[in-house]
Amino acid sequence: MAVILGIDIGGSTTKIVGLAEDQQIIGMQRVKAEGPLTSLYGALGSFMTAHHLELSDVQRIVLTGVGASYVEGNIYGIPTVKVEEFTAVGTGGLALSGQERSVVVSMGTGTAFIWADNATGERCHMGGSGVGGGTLAGLCQLLCGTMQFDLVQKLSNEGNIDKIDLNVGDITKGGYTTLPNDITAANFGNVSDDATHSDLAAGVVNMVFQSIGTAAVFACRAKNCKTVVLTGFMTVLDQCRSCFDLFTRLHGIEFIIPENATYATCIGAALSSFS
Repeated sequence: MAVILGIDIGGSTTKIVGLAEDQQIIGMQRVKAEGPLTSLYGALGSFMTAHHLELSDVQRIVLTGVGASYVEGNIYGIPTVKVEEFTAVGTGGLALSGQERSVVVSMGTGTAFIWADNATGERCHMGGSGVGGGTLAGLCQLLCGTMQFDLVQKLSNEGNIDKIDLNVGDITKGGYTTLPNDITAANFGNVSDDATHSDLAAGVVNMVFQSIGTAAVFACRAKNCKTVVLTGFMTVLDQCRSCFDLFTRLHGIEFIIPENATYATCIGAALSSFS
């Protein structure tokens, strides 16, 4: 067996994917650890054990992500290369979504916006935002007493956003021809005195997704594009689909959440090594 391992070493987690020579996915795994090298070797060992792989089965290892800079040389004697993270994000986003050109959004600790075009081979970092998963975790810790992802998701699912946000319909009688009354006018602009932790969590999730969605719309306009591919671990939040559907309704831009979107970067890294 000849396996190519793509490994995305992030700020808090490492994701690993195994691809066969025909580029089919063998398996995927996510590991959280204190440091980049600890999570790298933990993910590598765990993946190889789970899939009954020997070192001789691995043809090459492809690293990407912020933690890749901590690794020098080959790993266990296996040819090891690095792929620039934005290249990996763009390649993985297009491959998983089946698109030929798109704005690809990587929602990690922060958020990155990448322009990817297979026809030209372009993978361009358009810009980024400090609003992302780190914002979600930090604000939920302050407002709700937890940054545990599963608990934040549970709380936000139970929350009432009307107790947090100010909508257009709350501040005008006649409304606007281009803005429905249920569109947010101000995130956290209408916090009720009896707002619960669940309401606050729902408000944070909504604010983070709406901030990302707004920036993605501007990125699309800059490239005359009508599609956005969403990637990263935040795509698993239940509100992700409905929040971005709002931007489709307002701006006519399609937001695609492909299967395995959480692993887009490590998949893109592995695929980039085939070219």
